[in-house]
Amino acid sequence: MGNLNAVVLGANGFAGEIGKKGTVSDMTFFNLKKGDDSVTLIEPTKYPEKMSSLFYASAMSEFAILVVDKIDNLLGETILMMDCLGISKGWIILRNYIQEAQLRPLLAGTAADSYTIVNEDPIKLREALLTLASGMDKKSDAACGSVPVDSHFNVKGVGTVVLGSVIDGIVKKHDKMRVLPLSDVVILKSIQKHDVDSDDGIKGDHVGMALRGIESERLDRGYVLTTDNSVKMTKTINDHAKIVKYWPSQLKEGMVMHIGHWMQMVPCRIKAVNNGNNWREPNVEIELESEIIHRPGDAGVMMYLEGGKLRIVGKVTLK
Repeated sequence: MGNLNAVVLGANGFAGEIGKKGTVSDMTFFNLKKGDDSVTLIEPTKYPEKMSSLFYASAMSEFAILVVDKIDNLLGETILMMDCLGISKGWIILRNYIQEAQLRPLLAGTAADSYTIVNEDPIKLREALLTLASGMDKKSDAACGSVPVDSHFNVKGVGTVVLGSVIDGIVKKHDKMRVLPLSDVVILKSIQKHDVDSDDGIKGDHVGMALRGIESERLDRGYVLTTDNSVKMTKTINDHAKIVKYWPSQLKEGMVMHIGHWMQMVPCRIKAVNNGNNWREPNVEIELESEIIHRPGDAGVMMYLEGGKLRIVGKVTLK
């Protein structure tokens, strides 16, 4: 069974020409299935008004479909998000007579530079996505895994259900899972992938999980269910940062930002900055409003929501 998660950017509703509409919130999910292979298409429905919509939809994905109908600051911001998240596989669809030569300078030096130009043909795109999914027959030798919570609710006769993507490793039915930032331990009663029961979920799978041992009301988006003991929580970051090439100025003490990681966007304040010889690669000390959940060495995306035409600052290591 192969599965592909793809974020669809630049044209809300376009994914509906390819897949069947599913869950709607600040993101809209569209599903595509053929035999044992499946594709989950995710659109950031509330972007550009809500930066979080773009971040969450992209953070859940491993592939991007970028529809370009004009070259503007939103396109640049979207490209930089793909770069900060390291999404290096994708397609570009050009509209309104935009030529590849006009776009390539914006892509240069980013993860999106390797994206392929494709025609806007929903039927052919549908088949090509399923072909990609079939080549991603996922297996894992990992003994543990993690699932950041996207949404949660109570189902009569089932109990607490969580929707999210397996961010790493593998989770299995009957696993005992920690719930972070809570101290609860829950039992994973059952797993569904595209409404079909499964014994496990492997990295990249979009899953629905029924839990025993916690009420839905105690959960929130961004919480993490994990069997990985290396997953930790951090409230202070003191490490190297990398500023995107279009950010106009040095970081300053007292600057209020957000750090994005998995399904979290945590407010924070810069306590200290050492720019050294290159202000685009400073060492920073950052105090977060609440603890951020991560694996040691993960990267967090720095966002300045009052940044006007550009709200993506760069990324920083989470130790």
